[in-house]
Amino acid sequence: MSADADIRVLLVDDQPLIRMGFRMVLDGEPGITVVGEADDGAAGAALAAELRPDVVMMDVRMSGVDGMDGIEATSLIVRRCPESRVIILTTFDLDEYAFAGLRAGASGFLLKNARPAELIQAIRTVAAGDAVVAPRITRRMLEIFGNRLPDGAPDVVPQRDERLSVLTERELEIFAAMGKGLNNGEIARSFFLSESTVKTHVGHILLKLGLRDRVHAVVLGYETGVVAAGESLAKAADRG
Repeated sequence: MSADADIRVLLVDDQPLIRMGFRMVLDGEPGITVVGEADDGAAGAALAAELRPDVVMMDVRMSGVDGMDGIEATSLIVRRCPESRVIILTTFDLDEYAFAGLRAGASGFLLKNARPAELIQAIRTVAAGDAVVAPRITRRMLEIFGNRLPDGAPDVVPQRDERLSVLTERELEIFAAMGKGLNNGEIARSFFLSESTVKTHVGHILLKLGLRDRVHAVVLGYETGVVAAGESLAKAADRG
Protein backbone atom coordinates (compact mmCIF):
# COMPACT_ATOMS: atom_id res chain seq x y z
CA MET A 1 0.00 0.00 0.00
CA SER A 2 1.47 3.36 -1.03
CA ALA A 3 1.75 6.11 1.53
CA ASP A 4 -0.90 8.29 -0.13
CA ALA A 5 -3.42 5.50 -0.89
CA ASP A 6 -6.57 4.99 1.13
CA ILE A 7 -6.66 2.05 3.53
CA ARG A 8 -9.15 -0.40 2.01
CA VAL A 9 -11.34 -2.14 4.60
CA LEU A 10 -13.60 -5.20 4.35
CA LEU A 11 -16.31 -5.68 7.02
CA VAL A 12 -17.28 -9.27 7.91
CA ASP A 13 -20.04 -9.63 10.53
CA ASP A 14 -23.39 -11.41 10.60
CA GLN A 15 -25.06 -8.46 12.33
CA PRO A 16 -26.14 -5.79 9.82
CA LEU A 17 -26.34 -3.10 12.51
CA ILE A 18 -22.70 -3.72 13.49
CA ARG A 19 -21.58 -3.42 9.89
CA MET A 20 -23.70 -0.29 9.42
CA GLY A 21 -22.22 1.33 12.53
CA PHE A 22 -18.66 0.60 11.49
CA ARG A 23 -19.32 1.81 7.95
CA MET A 24 -20.79 5.09 9.21
CA VAL A 25 -17.68 5.73 11.30
CA LEU A 26 -15.22 4.73 8.57
CA ASP A 27 -16.97 6.47 5.68
CA GLY A 28 -16.43 9.77 7.46
CA GLU A 29 -12.73 9.19 8.05
CA PRO A 30 -10.24 10.57 5.50
CA GLY A 31 -7.85 7.99 4.13
CA ILE A 32 -10.07 4.96 4.86
CA THR A 33 -12.48 3.34 2.38
CA VAL A 34 -14.88 0.47 3.05
CA VAL A 35 -14.64 -1.67 -0.09
CA GLY A 36 -17.08 -4.44 0.82
CA GLU A 37 -19.23 -6.25 3.38
CA ALA A 38 -19.96 -9.91 4.08
CA ASP A 39 -22.27 -11.62 6.57
CA ASP A 40 -20.49 -14.96 6.99
CA GLY A 41 -17.03 -16.47 6.96
CA ALA A 42 -17.10 -18.05 3.51
CA ALA A 43 -18.37 -14.88 1.87
CA GLY A 44 -15.77 -12.86 3.74
CA ALA A 45 -12.91 -15.10 2.61
CA ALA A 46 -14.18 -15.01 -0.98
CA LEU A 47 -14.49 -11.21 -0.98
CA ALA A 48 -11.03 -10.84 0.53
CA ALA A 49 -9.59 -12.94 -2.31
CA GLU A 50 -11.46 -10.79 -4.84
CA LEU A 51 -10.95 -7.32 -3.36
CA ARG A 52 -7.54 -7.75 -1.63
CA PRO A 53 -8.33 -5.28 1.16
CA ASP A 54 -5.62 -3.87 3.40
CA VAL A 55 -7.61 -4.65 6.56
CA VAL A 56 -10.42 -7.13 7.27
CA MET A 57 -12.64 -6.54 10.30
CA MET A 58 -13.64 -10.11 11.20
CA ASP A 59 -16.33 -11.27 13.64
CA VAL A 60 -15.31 -14.65 15.07
CA ARG A 61 -18.71 -15.74 16.34
CA MET A 62 -20.72 -15.87 13.12
CA SER A 63 -23.43 -18.44 12.51
CA GLY A 64 -23.48 -18.67 8.73
CA VAL A 65 -25.17 -21.60 6.99
CA ASP A 66 -21.83 -22.51 5.39
CA GLY A 67 -20.46 -23.54 8.76
CA MET A 68 -17.30 -21.42 8.38
CA ASP A 69 -16.66 -19.30 11.45
CA GLY A 70 -14.39 -16.29 11.75
CA ILE A 71 -11.39 -18.36 12.81
CA GLU A 72 -11.44 -20.54 9.72
CA ALA A 73 -12.11 -17.51 7.53
CA THR A 74 -9.16 -15.69 9.13
CA SER A 75 -6.87 -18.64 8.49
CA LEU A 76 -7.96 -18.76 4.83
CA ILE A 77 -7.45 -15.04 4.33
CA VAL A 78 -4.01 -15.07 5.95
CA ARG A 79 -2.90 -17.93 3.67
CA ARG A 80 -4.46 -16.70 0.45
CA CYS A 81 -4.12 -12.94 0.87
CA PRO A 82 -0.88 -12.36 2.83
CA GLU A 83 -1.06 -8.62 2.13
CA SER A 84 -4.41 -8.36 3.98
CA ARG A 85 -4.41 -7.89 7.76
CA VAL A 86 -7.23 -9.19 9.95
CA ILE A 87 -8.64 -7.54 13.08
CA ILE A 88 -10.76 -9.85 15.22
CA LEU A 89 -14.08 -8.43 16.43
CA THR A 90 -15.68 -9.74 19.59
CA THR A 91 -18.24 -8.75 22.20
CA PHE A 92 -16.24 -10.04 25.16
CA ASP A 93 -12.70 -8.97 26.04
CA LEU A 94 -11.85 -12.37 27.55
CA ASP A 95 -13.15 -14.41 24.64
CA GLU A 96 -10.97 -17.50 24.15
CA TYR A 97 -12.67 -18.04 20.82
CA ALA A 98 -11.20 -14.74 19.68
CA PHE A 99 -7.75 -15.70 20.95
CA ALA A 100 -7.91 -18.64 18.54
CA GLY A 101 -8.31 -16.04 15.81
CA LEU A 102 -4.99 -14.50 16.82
CA ARG A 103 -3.36 -17.89 16.56
CA ALA A 104 -4.95 -18.30 13.12
CA GLY A 105 -3.05 -15.22 11.96
CA ALA A 106 -5.08 -12.17 12.93
CA SER A 107 -3.07 -9.03 13.72
CA GLY A 108 -5.48 -7.37 16.10
CA PHE A 109 -8.24 -7.80 18.64
CA LEU A 110 -11.00 -5.21 19.05
CA LEU A 111 -14.22 -5.05 21.04
CA LYS A 112 -17.36 -4.30 19.06
CA ASN A 113 -18.19 -1.46 21.43
CA ALA A 114 -14.82 0.24 20.88
CA ARG A 115 -14.95 4.00 20.53
CA PRO A 116 -14.73 5.36 16.97
CA ALA A 117 -11.25 6.75 17.65
CA GLU A 118 -10.09 3.31 18.84
CA LEU A 119 -11.52 1.64 15.74
CA ILE A 120 -9.81 4.08 13.40
CA GLN A 121 -6.50 3.88 15.25
CA ALA A 122 -6.61 0.07 15.20
CA ILE A 123 -7.16 0.01 11.44
CA ARG A 124 -4.35 2.48 10.79
CA THR A 125 -1.97 0.62 13.10
CA VAL A 126 -2.62 -2.78 11.57
CA ALA A 127 -2.48 -1.40 8.02
CA ALA A 128 0.97 -0.02 8.86
CA GLY A 129 2.16 -3.52 9.74
CA ASP A 130 1.92 -3.45 13.52
CA ALA A 131 -0.42 -5.35 15.85
CA VAL A 132 -3.28 -4.22 18.06
CA VAL A 133 -3.86 -6.06 21.31
CA ALA A 134 -4.58 -4.21 24.57
CA PRO A 135 -2.35 -5.05 27.57
CA ARG A 136 -5.16 -6.81 29.48
CA ILE A 137 -5.88 -8.94 26.40
CA THR A 138 -2.18 -9.77 26.09
CA ARG A 139 -2.15 -10.76 29.75
CA ARG A 140 -5.07 -13.15 29.27
CA MET A 141 -3.56 -14.56 26.08
CA LEU A 142 -0.30 -15.24 27.89
CA GLU A 143 -2.20 -16.99 30.68
CA ILE A 144 -3.85 -19.29 28.17
CA PHE A 145 -0.61 -20.15 26.37
CA GLY A 146 1.41 -20.30 29.59
CA ASN A 147 -0.88 -22.95 31.04
CA ARG A 148 0.04 -25.25 28.15
CA LEU A 149 3.77 -25.21 28.90
CA PRO A 150 5.62 -27.61 31.18
CA ASP A 151 6.62 -26.20 34.55
CA GLY A 152 10.07 -24.71 34.78
CA ALA A 153 10.52 -23.99 31.09
CA PRO A 154 13.73 -21.96 30.75
CA ASP A 155 13.82 -18.50 29.22
CA VAL A 156 15.83 -19.43 26.18
CA VAL A 157 16.07 -22.90 24.70
CA PRO A 158 17.44 -22.43 21.18
CA GLN A 159 17.56 -26.17 20.47
CA ARG A 160 13.90 -26.69 21.38
CA ASP A 161 12.54 -25.88 17.93
CA GLU A 162 14.21 -26.01 14.52
CA ARG A 163 12.50 -22.78 13.45
CA LEU A 164 14.68 -20.85 15.89
CA SER A 165 17.94 -22.11 14.42
CA VAL A 166 17.88 -19.28 11.87
CA LEU A 167 18.28 -16.68 14.64
CA THR A 168 21.60 -15.37 15.90
CA GLU A 169 22.29 -15.44 19.62
CA ARG A 170 21.37 -11.75 19.94
CA GLU A 171 18.21 -12.21 17.89
CA LEU A 172 17.18 -15.12 20.09
CA GLU A 173 17.60 -12.94 23.18
CA ILE A 174 15.51 -10.17 21.64
CA PHE A 175 12.92 -12.69 20.46
CA ALA A 176 12.55 -13.91 24.05
CA ALA A 177 12.15 -10.30 25.22
CA MET A 178 9.47 -9.70 22.57
CA GLY A 179 7.65 -12.78 23.82
CA LYS A 180 7.61 -11.30 27.31
CA GLY A 181 5.73 -8.29 25.99
CA LEU A 182 8.59 -5.77 26.04
CA ASN A 183 8.41 -2.91 23.54
CA ASN A 184 11.43 -1.68 21.58
CA GLY A 185 12.35 0.93 24.17
CA GLU A 186 12.30 -1.59 27.01
CA ILE A 187 14.34 -4.07 25.00
CA ALA A 188 16.87 -1.35 24.15
CA ARG A 189 17.34 -0.53 27.83
CA SER A 190 17.60 -4.19 28.80
CA PHE A 191 20.39 -4.90 26.30
CA PHE A 192 22.02 -1.44 26.26
CA LEU A 193 21.17 -0.94 22.59
CA SER A 194 19.67 1.93 20.63
CA GLU A 195 15.99 1.71 19.71
CA SER A 196 16.89 1.85 16.02
CA THR A 197 19.15 -1.20 16.47
CA VAL A 198 16.38 -3.05 18.27
CA LYS A 199 13.91 -2.13 15.53
CA THR A 200 16.30 -3.57 12.94
CA HIS A 201 16.70 -6.78 14.97
CA VAL A 202 12.92 -7.11 15.37
CA GLY A 203 12.42 -6.71 11.62
CA HIS A 204 15.01 -9.41 10.91
CA ILE A 205 13.42 -11.74 13.47
CA LEU A 206 9.93 -11.38 12.05
CA LEU A 207 11.26 -11.92 8.52
CA LYS A 208 13.38 -14.96 9.38
CA LEU A 209 10.59 -16.65 11.34
CA GLY A 210 7.87 -15.73 8.87
CA LEU A 211 5.87 -13.88 11.52
CA ARG A 212 3.36 -11.17 10.61
CA ASP A 213 3.87 -9.07 13.75
CA ARG A 214 4.74 -9.02 17.46
CA VAL A 215 1.55 -10.78 18.54
CA HIS A 216 2.63 -13.85 16.66
CA ALA A 217 6.11 -13.56 18.14
CA VAL A 218 4.49 -13.92 21.57
CA VAL A 219 2.53 -16.95 20.40
CA LEU A 220 5.61 -18.61 18.88
CA GLY A 221 7.66 -17.76 21.98
CA TYR A 222 5.27 -19.81 24.08
CA GLU A 223 4.84 -22.62 21.57
CA THR A 224 8.61 -23.14 21.32
CA GLY A 225 9.26 -22.83 25.06
CA VAL A 226 11.49 -19.77 24.67
CA VAL A 227 9.42 -17.69 27.08
CA ALA A 228 9.08 -18.69 30.72
CA ALA A 229 5.40 -18.49 31.68
CA GLY A 230 5.78 -17.10 35.17
CA GLU A 231 8.13 -14.25 34.29
CA SER A 232 6.14 -13.27 31.22
CA LEU A 233 2.84 -13.22 33.08
CA ALA A 234 4.34 -10.98 35.72
CA LYS A 235 5.66 -8.62 33.06
CA ALA A 236 2.35 -8.54 31.21
CA ALA A 237 0.46 -7.86 34.44
CA ASP A 238 2.81 -4.99 35.29
CA ARG A 239 2.16 -3.41 31.89
CA GLY A 240 -1.61 -3.91 32.07
